[in-house]
Amino acid sequence: MKHRAHMDGDVMITGFFPLYTLGIDHSHSHASRQEENKMIALLGTILLVDNLDVFIFSTLKVSCHVLLTYTDSIEESAVMEMGNTPPQFLCSLCRLNFKNYQCVLALTFAIEEINKNPDLLYNLTLGYDIYDVHFRGWKMFKNLFTCLFGKYKIPNYSCMRENRSIAVLTGPSGKISDQIGTLLGLYRFPQFTFGPFDHALSDHNKFPALYQMAPKDTSIATAMVSLLLHFSWNWVGLLTTQDEHGAWVLAELKEEMAKNRVCVAYELMISTQDASHIFKLMAVHNEINLPSASVLIIYGDNDSLIFLMAFIEQIFIYGKVCVMNSQWDFTLKRKYFMLGSLHVPLIFTHHHVGVFGFTDFVKTVKPSKYPEDIFLARLWFLSFNCSDSVSDCVTWDNCPHNASLDWLPGHIFEMTMSGDSYNIYNTVYTVAQALHEMLLHQKEVQSVGNRKGSLPSSAQLYTFLKNIQFYSTIGDNVIWDRKRKLEPDYDILNIWNFPEGLQLEVKVGRFSPYAPHGNQLSFSEDMVEWAIGTTETPHSVCSESCGPGFRKSSQEGKAACCFDCTPCIENEIANGTDMEQCVKCPDHQYANIQRTQCLLRAASFLAFGDPLGMCLACMALCFSMLTAVVLGMFVKHQDTAIVKANNRALSYILLISLIFCFLCSLLFLGHPNAVTCILQQITFGVVFTVAVSTVLAKTVTVVLAFKATSPGRRMRWLLVSGASNFIIPICTLIQVTLCGLWLGTSPPFVDTDAHSEHGHIIILCNKGSLAAFYCVLGYLGFLALASFTMAFLARNLPDTFNEAKFLTFSMLVFCSVWLTFLPVYHSAKGKVMVAVEVFSILASSAGLLGCIFATKCYIMLLMPNRNSLHGFREKSHSKTNILKIKHIGLINIQKF
Repeated sequence: MKHRAHMDGDVMITGFFPLYTLGIDHSHSHASRQEENKMIALLGTILLVDNLDVFIFSTLKVSCHVLLTYTDSIEESAVMEMGNTPPQFLCSLCRLNFKNYQCVLALTFAIEEINKNPDLLYNLTLGYDIYDVHFRGWKMFKNLFTCLFGKYKIPNYSCMRENRSIAVLTGPSGKISDQIGTLLGLYRFPQFTFGPFDHALSDHNKFPALYQMAPKDTSIATAMVSLLLHFSWNWVGLLTTQDEHGAWVLAELKEEMAKNRVCVAYELMISTQDASHIFKLMAVHNEINLPSASVLIIYGDNDSLIFLMAFIEQIFIYGKVCVMNSQWDFTLKRKYFMLGSLHVPLIFTHHHVGVFGFTDFVKTVKPSKYPEDIFLARLWFLSFNCSDSVSDCVTWDNCPHNASLDWLPGHIFEMTMSGDSYNIYNTVYTVAQALHEMLLHQKEVQSVGNRKGSLPSSAQLYTFLKNIQFYSTIGDNVIWDRKRKLEPDYDILNIWNFPEGLQLEVKVGRFSPYAPHGNQLSFSEDMVEWAIGTTETPHSVCSESCGPGFRKSSQEGKAACCFDCTPCIENEIANGTDMEQCVKCPDHQYANIQRTQCLLRAASFLAFGDPLGMCLACMALCFSMLTAVVLGMFVKHQDTAIVKANNRALSYILLISLIFCFLCSLLFLGHPNAVTCILQQITFGVVFTVAVSTVLAKTVTVVLAFKATSPGRRMRWLLVSGASNFIIPICTLIQVTLCGLWLGTSPPFVDTDAHSEHGHIIILCNKGSLAAFYCVLGYLGFLALASFTMAFLARNLPDTFNEAKFLTFSMLVFCSVWLTFLPVYHSAKGKVMVAVEVFSILASSAGLLGCIFATKCYIMLLMPNRNSLHGFREKSHSKTNILKIKHIGLINIQKF
């Protein structure tokens, strides 16, 4: 048998598939161990030829699979230098790749389906020639030269009378397509690649006749990042190949991750062009296994990163989640793996609908049905032990008569159509559609006898393929134009591992770029088989999330995903996780203790119902009633000497003003409003001005009484004329003027204080103009200071009927209260501030009442004998005092 798979047809499609891989069949353990020992010895010689140290590998105990994969990057000339190595042994290193053989079956299925379709090609039949692609080196072009130029392999010269090959299929490796495409492009020979889309192959100038069947991975970065966001993984590693396509994908991934605040823990670009990439991978062993980065994104194809799988399974990655872009050949894993896996593969594959009839077709495939397919014959012989005889000829005597490919385990051979096979299926239909268009444009139908002379050529097909677009048999829109290719949907697969290397591919999710934002990813977490020893979803973050009540603060010199959690300050909240900034609560709300939500503040003011408000109100009422009682006593004893001698009218005015002073403090209690806020300050200023000016008038009267000893002096005229009584209206008028200016410029108003008391918003009266308020208070202080000065100067006058000492003491108390009030008032907040002001009003008023009228009431109630001129005269020892007493009494009697 020729070393190919062949089906005759009028027009041929040539395929170059990697149908063999380096490996060992483990079906017979004893034989496999012997082969493995031979292979290690052979590969050790190869490595020595390549000037590398085998001891490194033997020390690390790398499996034979890794060594075999490593040799794939070594120039084949090194192998050929081994003169003592038998060729048949080199062939024994090759193992038929069962999964790649499905590509041959997909091509066969599509061609048979088209040949049976009477609506396509006008009875023109398709056929194929399938060749294996050897390992890297000059042998890669051996079959290609045979296909193009015949058995002599002379470029630009063909010994074949006709070349029925119209297109070439290559893949799935982009590097194989690259090398073959360089030659095919010189002759404008249509080349179709069915592997993953490679940006390196999209250069139309370099590859003018190359068409990539696979859709662009324009959404792969978005799809992978969506999966990361689904699991809240924001600290991941990146591993790609060091080529143009890997650099493009890496840039797309980093840009998409940056948009969604996913950080790169480390990034590795592995070169497949030299042998040192294995050592580079070993050098970053600790970096890959960072405990905080549990997720590793790997982007590459099976051919470029095949060596990595052995490291993933046996050396490098433990308990990691590997997010990959394509389905790798996991059959290379060894049999001794236990249930489960050391890592978790989540694989993004292009979504495609199953082709009807393909599985049934595979079940009917047999070597007798396709006798010119050597690859099927070898697959059958290796799978079903067809002959035990040692012979160069393959016989089918001992093959099971009912054997079928569906007998093979699913991890060895898949019955359902893979992504690569689906691309091949569509490629064949594309060629058929282009050929059909060519036949439609022919001017007349060629007869069967003349058909051979008018068969379509590859050059003609090339012109028709540029703008080809059609719907496949399953309804997919097939577009070859690079710019108009549609974005694919992605299926997310997870590999379930079982003993003896058995596997099960499980679809656990899907990503559709055409779905509404937020619904593009659908994922079933309960179907994912996590790594060995893992009972919950892996966690991959640099810093743990900041819970409610905390904000993120970046760590200097580190990625944005690495941060510290800082509690929110007072009256600020963070009601979500990983918040960048805390949110300040509105003034009418406050933050709870946990700083997670804003609560409505309770209105607070010094109410009558509060214990403090009730106490102050009772004090005000009691003092006002006590003052009224004192006033009643003075009215009742108005004809007594002590009442007359101390200016009865001024005493009445003072007592009445004190009653209003006590009562005005009630304006400060209760819910403030615009009226009470104005009345508080105006009433306080006016009534206290009347009281203090009355005290000043009384003081002036006493001083004038004792200074006007001579009847002819002017002071006597002032005393007799009652000039001191004008002090009260004048002083009051000045205060009323100040209050009027206050109200006219910036009157008091209702205000709120949201900061003084936690959880409460205090409703209070704002003074409006503080300057006006302090002017009113300062004017009162001035009057009090004047009264205190006058009384202090008259303190040494005879004390019989002389109240100068009592006035001095009352003013001392008054000034002390209000001097104390100022610092306490400014240090207090909220309701306490109002209480301090009310208490100062009550204390100063009570001081005036007690200091001036307490002794007088005592005399009137308990010592009536002293409340007469005769009683005071008997106790007098000084003639001067008696004359002055008579004189004061005479003056007061004349006045009243």
